[in-house]
Amino acid sequence: MEDIEDAQATAAVVCYFDPTCPFAWVTSRWLLEVERLQPIDLLFRTMSLSVLNEHRELDTWYREFNDRAWGPARVCAAVEALHGSAVLRDLYTALGSRIHGERNEDYDVVVTESLEELGLPTSLAEAAHTDAFDGPLRTGHQAGQEAVGEEAGTPVVTVDGAGFFGPVLTCVPKGEEAIRLFRATRALAGMGAFAELKRGRGALNLR
Repeated sequence: MEDIEDAQATAAVVCYFDPTCPFAWVTSRWLLEVERLQPIDLLFRTMSLSVLNEHRELDTWYREFNDRAWGPARVCAAVEALHGSAVLRDLYTALGSRIHGERNEDYDVVVTESLEELGLPTSLAEAAHTDAFDGPLRTGHQAGQEAVGEEAGTPVVTVDGAGFFGPVLTCVPKGEEAIRLFRATRALAGMGAFAELKRGRGALNLR
């Protein structure tokens, strides 16, 4: 009886995202689809590929990607610090729709337009080019790492307190498929013995 009640309880889910990561974007849209179809307690928090990789030797193209990724993540950290975590989901949607949906690589424009869309002070865009909010950004990033238990990229998702790197998806599951994946993820989260499951990636579809 206790197991049945636990299965029916509303799942607590945290999605740690870097706004520039396409895989985090797909996973976040899946979680929003799940939320649309069934009650979950879904929270978004910022992590940072730039923080994760700042001292690593990387291929030139990926170093450039990480160096540019500081800006949107810093703005997310500033908004969260000054306006609370609740606004992050809408800010992430505004940023991600432009970065991943419209393929806009001018992050200064993306950030300013996104802040304007949400009625947030556009002066927050200045955070992209300073380290003023790197403390909160690093703290949020570390929380995601600790949830997994080792260094991990994006996305990091916790379900009922159990942290994963992933699920890494190549497209956004919809409807019953989204629910089936979430139930499977929650089942794995409830198994203390489960550690890792992985296979090759196909082509990425951001929609």
